[in-house]
Amino acid sequence: MISSVEERHMFLATEPCEDDRVEEDSVGHFCVAFIVFAMTKKRVVEMADLLYVIPANSSKEDIAKMLREHPEIKFVSLVGIDMAGNDTDEKIPVRLFLKDMDDFYAGRAVQTDGSSVVLSGIATLNNAKVDMPIDPNVKWFVDYNFEHYDEETNRPIGTLRIPSFLIHEGKRVDSRSVLTDTLAYVKKELLDIFHAHPSISGLDVNGADVTDVEFTSATELEFWVKTPLEEAAIEEMSASQVMQEQYWERTHGAVRCALEQCVLELDKYGFGVEMGHKEVGGLKAQIDESGRMTHVCEQLEIDWRFADAVQAADNEMFVRTVVREIFRGNGLEVSFKAKPMIGLAGNGEHTHIGMAVRTKDGKLHNVFAAKEPTKDFMSALGYGAIMGLLKNYEVINPFVSATNDSLNRLKPGFEAPVCIVTSLGHSPKIPSRNRTILAGLIRDINNPFATRFELRACNPYTNTYLVLAAIYSAVLDGIKGTVTHTTDELLAELSKQAGEDGFYLEKDRAYRSEEDVFEDYTEEERNRLFGAPPATVWENMENFERYPEKKAVLTAGGAMRDQIIHAFRDGALIRWKTELISRIIPENRDIVRKAKEIKSSFVTDQDSYNWNKINGIRTYLAKDSIDEKSLFTLLINALNSGDYATASGLQVEMYDRIEELKALYDAYQKNMI
Repeated sequence: MISSVEERHMFLATEPCEDDRVEEDSVGHFCVAFIVFAMTKKRVVEMADLLYVIPANSSKEDIAKMLREHPEIKFVSLVGIDMAGNDTDEKIPVRLFLKDMDDFYAGRAVQTDGSSVVLSGIATLNNAKVDMPIDPNVKWFVDYNFEHYDEETNRPIGTLRIPSFLIHEGKRVDSRSVLTDTLAYVKKELLDIFHAHPSISGLDVNGADVTDVEFTSATELEFWVKTPLEEAAIEEMSASQVMQEQYWERTHGAVRCALEQCVLELDKYGFGVEMGHKEVGGLKAQIDESGRMTHVCEQLEIDWRFADAVQAADNEMFVRTVVREIFRGNGLEVSFKAKPMIGLAGNGEHTHIGMAVRTKDGKLHNVFAAKEPTKDFMSALGYGAIMGLLKNYEVINPFVSATNDSLNRLKPGFEAPVCIVTSLGHSPKIPSRNRTILAGLIRDINNPFATRFELRACNPYTNTYLVLAAIYSAVLDGIKGTVTHTTDELLAELSKQAGEDGFYLEKDRAYRSEEDVFEDYTEEERNRLFGAPPATVWENMENFERYPEKKAVLTAGGAMRDQIIHAFRDGALIRWKTELISRIIPENRDIVRKAKEIKSSFVTDQDSYNWNKINGIRTYLAKDSIDEKSLFTLLINALNSGDYATASGLQVEMYDRIEELKALYDAYQKNMI
């Protein structure tokens, strides 16, 4: 906060953002390039030597030395991840961490109330104690508060965020542990497979030489950004989206500043940012008389380099924090919701999955890549991996889409996947990408390390830890079921038609399409060929019970045990029920109430017809009588009584009726003159 005219003039020594203007009675937002400037006690302070990262597997001595050299880092925070993907955050003085470091490593220093986070059925009110041992095997990031400065150093106060595990009654019960322990199991099994099958079709690696397996992943982050308190012009933005006016368009003003700051700041943390750009949606910015942008609503994306699977999930959590804080500092709001605005593009977080092995000579090999990339799309291990993912996706999907919001995004017309199907490309010689499928092959003939799979259904609030754990478990299942087959046999298996027998994939399903899944199939054809997608959270969670043989794939390693799945499922259903009763139904009541009859001296028979139909829908949705209850009331009663199957069907009907009401009322309004 700059409190005086003198201080403001000193701050103006930095360069203002494009399109920003500063008057004597206001404080503008400024671009921050490689050097971050801060005003404290009327001095400009350079922040170029802040500590951003403590490397993985650093010694305790090195950690202590770094913290003593950076007294602006005042706190540590142990970061545990519950079943919903929420991260814990607390402020522990650094002096206590330095004093009791061994206890922090062992999990004796910090306990938390597990009943207050999503550990449903595990940590309860009468058994809530959860220990938090730290994880030294990943990077530790320093989170700086640029609104609070250390008086002695004139640097922003930092908090060292230390990834941790959650231990309840001697067992690890958090999302990070599930992923860490799953990968350990999958690695052991894969090493056994390599040694048992030294020659694998399409793979330029001798299995007998394999010494280690590495799991690589990366996520993409899409988000909407807007100026506070402004209503979104849905119709205008929808038209802009259809006309493709926004994708990779130039950003301006505060949005440009914030995006540039994010890219530069994330690079300081070593994320290796590859790109920041506008996405498909947006609104042309409005400018006031002074030249300041007053109305912003647009979608952005930031991508960064891949990492080890656990590190990749940690990276994603921290990137969201950095992005939100930087945009907030520029006077902008950020939404990571999967579908912040119905009718416009949602926020995806495409998740990339890879796998490599290290051999005795120290070399690293991508085991999904084909030995002859112009002859084969991928190796036998690549085929096994994608088939395992697709065959078992019904029990992966609950982790991908666990909220009402996430399922709202997965609808035709917005480039979001709607069914379980993959695409390889029309020819191994010419790599291509089909953006209408669930999980696709990405490859570059000239770069074997580029070969990977992209799961397009995830969103920014998907619990990446659990999703990756489920995916790699399914990948292992697919590899086990296909490793002895040739790449030609596996291509035929993956490309089989629905109704054809297969040696691994299910008979009544098809799994590959090079067509436009949205345009070239009807909804009935998609559901018949690729399986009907879940319409509600309840339907998605029921897959755990509906497919016990696929659930067994997830639980085989012991990390994703029944206790964990039940905790995740029960937590998701509690949130589903609560959101419906406390948020979605009240919001829909408001939509019903606002759909009022318009009084006019000139009313046609069309107007009368539309209003009668509108009022009938309003009554059906929201008006109770003694003998007949409204849909809203029936839905609430079903949820409160635990009749979730009925509630699920009523939720689908409510969504359909609300959309019908909105369309009718829009037409009704537009016909009034």
